[in-house]
Amino acid sequence: MLSVLKERKDINITENAVMAPYTTFQIGGPADVLIEPATKEAFIEAYKILKESGVLVTVIGAGSNLLISDKGIRGAVIRLTKPFSKVEQDGNVLTAEAGVSLAKLAAKALSSGLSGLEFASGIPGSLGGAVFMNAGAYGGEMKDVVVETEYLAADGSVKTVCGEAHQFDYRKSIFSLEGGIVLASKLQLTSGNPETIRATMQELNGRRRDKQPLNYPSAGSFFKRPVGHFAGKLVEDAGLKGTTFGGAQISEKHAGFVINLGGATAEDVCKLMDYVKTKVFEQFGVTLEPEVRMLGEF
Repeated sequence: MLSVLKERKDINITENAVMAPYTTFQIGGPADVLIEPATKEAFIEAYKILKESGVLVTVIGAGSNLLISDKGIRGAVIRLTKPFSKVEQDGNVLTAEAGVSLAKLAAKALSSGLSGLEFASGIPGSLGGAVFMNAGAYGGEMKDVVVETEYLAADGSVKTVCGEAHQFDYRKSIFSLEGGIVLASKLQLTSGNPETIRATMQELNGRRRDKQPLNYPSAGSFFKRPVGHFAGKLVEDAGLKGTTFGGAQISEKHAGFVINLGGATAEDVCKLMDYVKTKVFEQFGVTLEPEVRMLGEF
């Protein structure tokens, strides 16, 4: 199976690839095989071959919302990033491939005088992951702009969903609920003044720099927002800022973030997560759930 894929010049294959460098958390053991296709066609072909061979397949993007096990990931990991970053404009609609970074996509909107993606300009990660989890910040979410998505179904066929069929909800979509790999999305934006758009982006990114621990590796906001509460405030009110297990710490700058102080393991993060969940529940009766996707053997 691998021999067939290795013959292709548009697929790069690494065996026993340590995954930590491919995540913003900088944590994670080895994947049996890391596959990096250079084209959509190569990705679809690799996916089909792997699935037909009975190989477990995990698809990742920029790795910004992931905690990968210290034991790594069995089977094959397919990584979709820069080769899948084409963006096309048709009036107020941007059609973008899954591997484009949200920062680049927001910059394209700005240069085109299109408003609606200001909230996303500082979110790390790629479009595919953002659509998968309906990423959002500062009052905006992907559901506000995504109107159509092309995706790869489990059977290897390419399909499309439109509008409400995305089933967007808080950090959810039809893809997180039922499976499917985002290939590209169409985003409906509105005409706007570039200077106003730029000013909004600068303001939001300034707030992000002021409040978030961007100088440490992390996976972004670690816990989902409980109904009627803010996760970070619950953690802070429980007196847990600065709590540390191994190399993992609840940020002293923003209690909604778990940061990697250096050399943190997935085990460190999980122990810290469990401790925080217990303490918050004991004090407030609220059960926190991780927003971060956990991949591999836990």
